[in-house]
Amino acid sequence: MNVLLLILRSSLLVYLILIPVLTQAAITRVIYSAGEVQNETRFNDVIEILCTALEKTRSRYGDYECLPDAQIMPKKRVLQELEKNEHNINVTWNPTSIELEQRFATIRFPLRKGLLGYRVLLINKENQPKFDQIKTPEDLKKVSLGQGVDWNDNAIYENYGIRVIQGKYSQLFKMLTANRFDGFPRGIGEILTEYEKNKERNPELSIEKNLLIYYPFPYYFFFNKQDTAIRDRVETGLRIMQKDGSFDAIFNKYHQDAIEKLNLKGRNVIRLSNPLLPKNTPVNDAKLWYAPVR
Repeated sequence: MNVLLLILRSSLLVYLILIPVLTQAAITRVIYSAGEVQNETRFNDVIEILCTALEKTRSRYGDYECLPDAQIMPKKRVLQELEKNEHNINVTWNPTSIELEQRFATIRFPLRKGLLGYRVLLINKENQPKFDQIKTPEDLKKVSLGQGVDWNDNAIYENYGIRVIQGKYSQLFKMLTANRFDGFPRGIGEILTEYEKNKERNPELSIEKNLLIYYPFPYYFFFNKQDTAIRDRVETGLRIMQKDGSFDAIFNKYHQDAIEKLNLKGRNVIRLSNPLLPKNTPVNDAKLWYAPVR
């Protein structure tokens, strides 16, 4: 009997020793897409939001790793990888659509507060007079626009009969300066950085002075449908960030300067509808959106 008691006590001691080890091992491992080009910076704000959401939930869910995938790849392939059971990538971000919300789990929380739907054009300087004549969606049919291959908003422009020329993101700036198309619509948070990075190699590049194209274009996190625990943790973190002001702080850090420099309120707004927008998009929740113009 004493021998049995000794064995039980020893087993209990081993179990108590292992508890903290097992707890430490339960780390949430989040692998996000690394982008389409080397040294990608376009998504630094979204990556900071993701990692902050995980940090805000550390006390509830435990430790985590927030890491980029080892490979750069186009968005279409990223989505294919996200759908696989291997979970080499378990989160990405993308403008939403009916199709994507059917294929993946998502959080209906616009990561850039809808700002990505406000578009300013990169153009060749010589073409500014052509754009001075554009006032309406119908006028946009007079020019061609460059877009990435399979980008969601291609369908928005095409729905209005606007000619879209598609290419790899890394090639679109060269295509613009070679007059393969007239304008390259960029998000408010993207255009100034991209202009600075490309103007030396493309001295004719310019930021169009008068137009602001707008369409509802919320940008969400998307997850493999099996990764419900990760999705729930990130959503919990986002709601905490919304309440404590840290989400707005990141938004302002990355976007406020561009909002001011681009003179959005002084531009002519051309509004387009988005045929890909799911019906349950929270368009009436004012807390989730930023409206630089009315």
